[in-house]
Parts: sequence; structure tokens; C-alpha cells
Amino acid sequence: MKNKITNYLNKGRQLGPGIAVAATGVGAGDMVAAAMASQQYGLSVAWAVVVGSILKYFISEGLGRWQLCTDMSLLEGWMTHLGGWVRYYFGFYLVVWTFIVCGALIVATGLAVHAMFPIISVPVAGVVHSLIALVLVWYGGYHHFESLMKVFIGGMFFSFIICAFWVRPFHQSFADMFTLMALPAGSTKLVIATIGGVGGTLTILSYGHWIGEKGWKGESYLTLMRTDLKIAYSLTGLFAFCLMVMASETLHKSGMSVSGAKGALMMASMLEQKMGLFGKYTFLLGFWAATFTSVLGVWQSVPLIFCDFVRLLDTKFSKGVVISSKGSWFRGYLLFLSIIPLVLLFYKKPFGLIILYSIVGAMFMPFIAGTLLWMNSKKKWIGERGVSGPLAKCVLSICLLLFVALSINSLVRHL
Repeated sequence: MKNKITNYLNKGRQLGPGIAVAATGVGAGDMVAAAMASQQYGLSVAWAVVVGSILKYFISEGLGRWQLCTDMSLLEGWMTHLGGWVRYYFGFYLVVWTFIVCGALIVATGLAVHAMFPIISVPVAGVVHSLIALVLVWYGGYHHFESLMKVFIGGMFFSFIICAFWVRPFHQSFADMFTLMALPAGSTKLVIATIGGVGGTLTILSYGHWIGEKGWKGESYLTLMRTDLKIAYSLTGLFAFCLMVMASETLHKSGMSVSGAKGALMMASMLEQKMGLFGKYTFLLGFWAATFTSVLGVWQSVPLIFCDFVRLLDTKFSKGVVISSKGSWFRGYLLFLSIIPLVLLFYKKPFGLIILYSIVGAMFMPFIAGTLLWMNSKKKWIGERGVSGPLAKCVLSICLLLFVALSINSLVRHL
């Protein structure tokens, strides 16, 4: 028995990048989308988070497979095989995404803290958490970051599982998901948004850098990488499903209509009625952990993506650029995303900002799904073992169509 436990622990230590992706990907936008869908339609649309997790698994698996088989990041693959226009598109997108998303994450973290401790204002809580993340990333390396994310995801697991199981036994919830499965009239847009919001957007690119930090190189790591991602997106789907159970048992059954992040926070008050203060603060702890892990993950990963981008520009500025958390380019961009977006704390509609963050992120997904579908089909680029099989091609094609629809819907509704 002792040897078996030791083996499980050793296998657990081998995993990690996927856990970081799961913890980063479950943020305020995911919580809002899942809560709104279940608030309106109950568990009849809970299947959407399962579909979303499966689709994001195939995207991340395609990205990891590309890197392990080619020894280049997906961003490097874009710049190598798609032409010079990619650098302008991606550079502009990265900076805009950084400003909007980091601002929204800071606001979301501030909201979570304010909900637990009303005496602390949203701006103060947001600033403090941004600076804490800055310090943790500045002085800590990837391995410290991964350990922190494992602790946080354990807290999220405890929080969401306890609350969801308390309000409704899990076997009943799972049974309802399958027996009530439907696409109710008028639900299409919200269901697509829920599928698209599960598991992160641009931060999916961070998986390539994190497996590099973990020391995974070469085709021999393909099986481990897939196991890592299967665990990650199983957790992602479970977290989102728990949120939908809670929203169904509180907001949906009460007939209450609350839009945006207010719905997620309103659940805390309604859980208090069912579970007492324990329920309220257990949920809020999970909400805070979900938002702060997104902050930590973005603060750790996006500067790495930026360094990779600058390195590939092939200009005098890119000479000597190192993809490292100790490098000057990394720390410069870390300061930018930690401080400049703080101005959005004073935006008068923070809940709308969180939704905007999900929209801007979703616009990137058609590009990544389409390029993975094409590039991973080229045997001369990725090698025989790395070429996508029929299932991967089929799922990535679905991803492409779905995310195009989501992006068009987002633009129509908000422009």
C-alpha cells in the first residue's frame, strides 16, 4: 500500500502544467457565463460545460503536440509558416487583450474580496492583489508558481464540490444533466458563450511555455502531456458544472433574474439561506480562489508569451531576449500588466467589463483553432507521429465553426 501511495505521489509530481491551465482558465468570465446559463435554463444546458471542456482539451492537446513534435512554440510556428502579417495581428491583439483582460481580472478579484469583507473597497482589494501577484511572480520561478496553483485548485475543489453537493446530491445532478439535456428556445447564444468560455482563451498558449518550464521536450512526452490535459479539463468541467448546479438550485428555482457577475455573487447570499454562513463564505472563498488563480496564471504566462513574440521579431530589439521570468523583457511586461490596467478599477461598470473580457478573449479562438487544424495536418512540419488523426481534425473543425459563431454573436451584441 505504501509503495502504491508513493507511486501515485510521484506521478502527481510529474503533472502540473495542466493544473496551472485549469486554475487559470476558471475565472470570472467562466463563472458568469455558467451561472447565467443555468440561472435561465437550469441543468438542461449543463451539457454545454462538458462540450466546452472537451473542445478546449483538443485545442490544448494540439498545441502541446505541435510543440513536442517540432520543438517550437505555436507562436513561432505561426510566424514561420503563416507569413509576416501574423506579427502585426498578434502583437496588436496581445497588447489590447492584456490591457482589457488584466483590468477585468483585477476588478473581479476586487469584487470577490469586497463580497467577503465589505469594509474593503473593490479598488483597494484589486490593487493589493495585483501587487501581490507581481511580487510572487517577480521573485518566484515556475515551480513555486505550480505549487501555489495546486494549493489553490485544491481550495476551489473543496469549495465548489461542498456547496454543489450540499444543495443537491451529485448523482441527482448528473442524472438531470442527461435526462433534461436540451437546447431550449432562445438559449443558443448563451449556450455557445458557455461552451466558448470554459477553460480560458489566449492563456491556452501558456501551456506550451509551461511544459517547456517543466522540462518536457520531444515526442516521448506526448502520453504524459495528454494525461496532464485530461485531468486538467476534467477539473475545469467539474468546476463549471458545480457552478451550474448551484445557480440552478438558487437563482433558477427562485425565478430571480440577475445579469453579469451579480448573479454569481447573489448565489452566495442564497447559499447562506440553505447552508448558513458556512455556505456563503465557502462559496466566496472558491470565487476568490478562481479569480486570484486567473490573476496569478496571467501574470506568470503572458509575459512569457510577450518575450517569445519579441524574440521572434528578428530586429535589433529582439537580440538577447530570453524567455525567462528573470529576464528584463519579462519583468518589464509584468510591470505593465500589473500597473497600467489598474485605471480600469475606476470604470463605472465593472460587471460589464468582466463580460467584455470574455468577448475579447473569445475573438482569438477561431484563429488558434483554424491554424492548429491546418498546421497539425502538415506531416512535413510536424512529423508522422504528430499529424492530427481524424478525431482531432473533426473536433478542431467544430471548434473553428463554434468560435466563429461566438465571435460574430459577441460583435453583433456589443458593437
